[in-house]
Amino acid sequence: MAASPSPAGGGGAGAAHGSGPSSFAFDSGLEIKTRSVEQTLLPLVSQITTLINHKDNTKKSDKTLQAIQRVGQAVNLAVGRFVKVGEAIANENWDLKEEINIACIEAKQAGETIAALTDVSSLNRPESDGQITIFTDKTGVIKAARLLLSSVTRVLLLADRVVIKQIIRSRNKVLATMERLEKVNSFQEFVQIFSQFGNEMVEFAHLTGDRQNDLKDEKKKAKMAAARSVLEKCTMMLLTASKTCLRHPNCESAHKNKEGVFDRMKVALDKVIEIVTECKPNGESDISSISVFTGIKEFKMNIETLRENLCFQSKETLSAMLEALLERMEDFTDCAYTSHEHRERILELSAQARMELQQLVSVWIQAQSRKTKSIAEELELTILKISHNLNELKKELHSTAAQLAADLLKYHADHVVLKALKLTGVEGNLEGLAEYACKLSEQKERLVEIISAAETLTLHPSSKIAKENLDVFCEAWESQISDMSTLLREINDVFEGRRGEKYGYLSLPKPMKNSANLRSLKADKPDSEEQAKIAKLGLRLGLLTSDANCEIEKWEDQENEMVLYGRNMSSMAYSLYLFTRGEGPLKTYQDLIHQLEVFAEEGLKLASSVQAFSQQLKDDDKLMLLLEINKFVPLCHQLQTIIKTPLQNQVFLKVDKCITKARSMMAVLVQLLSLCYKLLKKL
Repeated sequence: MAASPSPAGGGGAGAAHGSGPSSFAFDSGLEIKTRSVEQTLLPLVSQITTLINHKDNTKKSDKTLQAIQRVGQAVNLAVGRFVKVGEAIANENWDLKEEINIACIEAKQAGETIAALTDVSSLNRPESDGQITIFTDKTGVIKAARLLLSSVTRVLLLADRVVIKQIIRSRNKVLATMERLEKVNSFQEFVQIFSQFGNEMVEFAHLTGDRQNDLKDEKKKAKMAAARSVLEKCTMMLLTASKTCLRHPNCESAHKNKEGVFDRMKVALDKVIEIVTECKPNGESDISSISVFTGIKEFKMNIETLRENLCFQSKETLSAMLEALLERMEDFTDCAYTSHEHRERILELSAQARMELQQLVSVWIQAQSRKTKSIAEELELTILKISHNLNELKKELHSTAAQLAADLLKYHADHVVLKALKLTGVEGNLEGLAEYACKLSEQKERLVEIISAAETLTLHPSSKIAKENLDVFCEAWESQISDMSTLLREINDVFEGRRGEKYGYLSLPKPMKNSANLRSLKADKPDSEEQAKIAKLGLRLGLLTSDANCEIEKWEDQENEMVLYGRNMSSMAYSLYLFTRGEGPLKTYQDLIHQLEVFAEEGLKLASSVQAFSQQLKDDDKLMLLLEINKFVPLCHQLQTIIKTPLQNQVFLKVDKCITKARSMMAVLVQLLSLCYKLLKKL
C-alpha cells in the first residue's frame, strides 16, 4: 500500500516524487534556489546602498577600493545565478515565459552595470582614462540598484504564481484519482488506483508543507496545518472504509461511511486551495474569521477613537456594531450545554453594554456642543466603563467556551462510548449501537463516519475488515480529542497571561555544539514512572515562570534588552515545565537537553546585559545588583557543566539535576528582574 502523506508542518521540497509533464521535484527545488539567491542578493544591494552614500571627499585606501570592487562582482555573480534559475522556471512554464524572461534580462543588465560602475581599478591610473565609476556616476548605480530590486521582485512574484499553480494542479490530480476510487468495483482495481492516490497525496503533502512553512500569517499557517492533518488522517480512514465497502457491497452503512470520508477530504482540499489562492469559493466572504473576539476588539477601538475625534464615528454605526456583536453571543446563550450561571452572566453583561453605550452617546452629544473640562472627564469615564464591560464580557465568553470544551473532554476522557461502540459492534447488538450512537451524536453532530462504521460492524460482526475500519475511525477520534485537550490548555494559558507571544525559543532549538556527548543520551520519551517523578519537579518551575512573566509585564519598555532576555528564558522555562507534564514542543530527552543548553546561554546573555546596566548606578545600588548577578552566573555555568558531563546510563539523574538547576536559575531571575525594574525606576 502507498505511504500516507507526511504530517502537517513537514514535507521536504527536494524529494523526487510524482510524474507527469512537469517535474514537481525540480520546480520545488527552483523555489528553494530562488529564495536562496534572493537572500544573497538583498544584503549585497544593501552594501551597494552604503557605497552610494559614501562621502566624495573621503580618502579611499586600497583596501576600500578592493572591497567596493568585490561587492560589485559578488552582486553580478549572484544575479547571474538568479537569472539562470529564473530562465529555468520560464522554460517550465510557457504561459509566464515572456514575463519572466523580460524581468531576467533587466536583472542581468542591472548586475552588469553595477559590476562596471564598481570596477575602481582605473582610479590608480591617470584621470585621462575617463572610465566612469561609482565615484563619478552615483545616479547610474542608483538606477541600476532600483532596476535590480524591481526585476528580482517581479521574478519572485511570478515564481510564486508557479508554486500556486503546482499546488492547484496537484490538488486536481488528487481529486481526479478520488473520483476513480469512488467508482471502483473490484479489490484489485482498488489496490492499483489507491497506490497511485497515495503517491499523489505524498506529492501534495510536500508541496503544501513547503507552502505552509513560507506563510507569514499565523492563522493561515494554522488552518493549513489543520487541513493537511485532516487529509493525513483521512487517507488511512479512506483505505479501510473503501476495503469494507468492497467486502460488503450491499451494506448501506458501509457506503455511507466511505462517502463521509470522501466529503471530508474534499472540504480539506478546498480549504488548502482557499488559503493558497487567498480567495473563497464562489466569491464568498470569510465570515468564520470575524470572531466575537475580533468584534469586541474592533468595537473597543472605535469607542476609544472618540477621545481624539468626536466625529470619527456616527452613533448609528456604533449601535449597529454592538447589536451585531451581541447577536453573535446568542451562539453561547442559546447553546443547550451552556450552564445557567454563564448564560445569566452573559445576558447581564450584554444588557449593561447597551445601557453604557446609551450613556456614552448622551455624553458624546454634549461633548460636541460644549467643550469643557468636566464634560471631557465625563466622556473619558464613560469610555472606560464600556471598555471595562467589554473586557468582562470577553472573559465570560472565554470561560464559557473553555468550560464547554472541558466538559466534552471530560465526557470522552476514558473513551467509554467508543469502547462501548466497538463492543456492541462485535456482539451485533443493534439496540446498544443506537443508544451509544445517540450519546456520541449529542456531543458532535459530524461523527456520522464513526457511527456508520459501527453500524457496519454490527451488521457484520464477524468481518475483520469492518472491525479494523471501526478501530481506525476510533483512533482518529481519540487523536482529535487529545489534540483538543492540548489546544485548550494552551489557549487558557495564553488567555490567563501564563504565556505571552510566541517567541523563537518555544520551538525546538538548534542541535548542541557538543553533539558527541549527546549521542549517549536517551532519545526516548520519559516512561510513566519517570514522568511522574519529573512532574513534581516541574510544578515549581511553572509557578516561577508565572512570577517572571508578572515581573516582565511591569516594564514600560518591553524592548529593553534585559526584558527580552528575561522573556526568552521564561518562554524556554515554560516549555521545560510542559515537558514535565508530558506536553509541549519538547518530546524527548534529547529535545530537553537542547533547550537547556540554549536556556543557560540566554542566562549568561542576561547577566551580561544586567552587568552593563549596573554601570549606570550609584555605588550602593550597584553593589546590591552585583550580588544578585554573582548568584545567577554560577548557576548558569553549573547547568552547562551538568549538560556536558556524560552520565552514560543515568539519564534520568542528569535530567533531574538539570531541571532542579533551571528552577534555581528562574528563582534568581525573578529577583533579578524585580530589582532591575526598581533601580531603573529610581534612575
